[in-house]
Amino acid sequence: MKFDLIEKEILERVKANPLLSSKEIYDELKLEIGYATVKRVLNQLIAEELITIKGKGKATKYLISPYYELLYPVDMDRYFAEEQDERKIKGNFNLSLITDVLKNVNLFTKREQEILRALHVKFKGNIAELSVTEYNKEQERLAIDLSWKSSQIEGNTYSLLETERLLKEKETAEGKPKDDAVMLLNHKEALNFIIANPDYVVPLTVRGIEDIHSILIKDLGVDRNIRQRRVGISGTNYSPLDNEHQIMDALNDMCSLINDKEDIFEKSLLALVLLSYIQAFADGNKRTARIISNAILIANQYCPLSFRTVDSIEYKKAMLIFYEQNNISAFKEIFIGQYEFAVNTYF
Repeated sequence: MKFDLIEKEILERVKANPLLSSKEIYDELKLEIGYATVKRVLNQLIAEELITIKGKGKATKYLISPYYELLYPVDMDRYFAEEQDERKIKGNFNLSLITDVLKNVNLFTKREQEILRALHVKFKGNIAELSVTEYNKEQERLAIDLSWKSSQIEGNTYSLLETERLLKEKETAEGKPKDDAVMLLNHKEALNFIIANPDYVVPLTVRGIEDIHSILIKDLGVDRNIRQRRVGISGTNYSPLDNEHQIMDALNDMCSLINDKEDIFEKSLLALVLLSYIQAFADGNKRTARIISNAILIANQYCPLSFRTVDSIEYKKAMLIFYEQNNISAFKEIFIGQYEFAVNTYF
């Protein structure tokens, strides 16, 4: 029997029935394995910080750890089979998520780290062979794709071809809303700013985030700066913070967390999900998150993400799972897949 299958079975039992003993877990499994194997797997899961223990010796009981809730693979089809009002969720902003949970966990497994690092090495090798002209051409191609996809996720109606014409030739598409063109042009302006000022997010600051947001929402009738009123999110009963001072505290905590992390991929992923989770602005939060996430990659000479092949619905679902369960597994899968796509497609 595969070891990971045993791990999954044990984790499901511990999650469903907290504070079981190792003997009780073994009895519930009903698998053709020995008790010693169960003990060995439990010790491994403790080492991986997926479960924790309470008590000592024969009184030891097992619990799911906070990191398990963050990283456990979620079956999205099964999760969204339940309607919005039927799902059991973490309805309010989790004040301890940034300062306690995320501070003390590695988001990527060793295997995932190996994959991402190998891709980064490939990227560095690729760009070393490009001339300045070739590099700038690829950078522009990725910027067009990112501007298009990031805007499409927000309901923009421009096609990729129409986006290319707009950003290269300033030619607007007939029959399209003016705001759609403005949104796309703002994306390109924000990316140009980041490319021209790669150290602007090192270290990451609230002011830097606000500046990028201001570029992205220019001429779109969206309020600048931190919001001062409640905001609702379509498709979920999750309620973000509604106090300006708490929002500012959350942003400062997020910046400290990201600045303290050593792994560039973790920094980028955290910016991507947490800026969306905090919802600091009246609008444009996810757009800002995608640009800031990429700014971190660019500042550290990593390949940026275009998100070109992301399905908009799957992206939103992955984000909803993070809102509602503080679980990053679905979004982490998107991040890794898009980094691989970007390295293999551009430059």
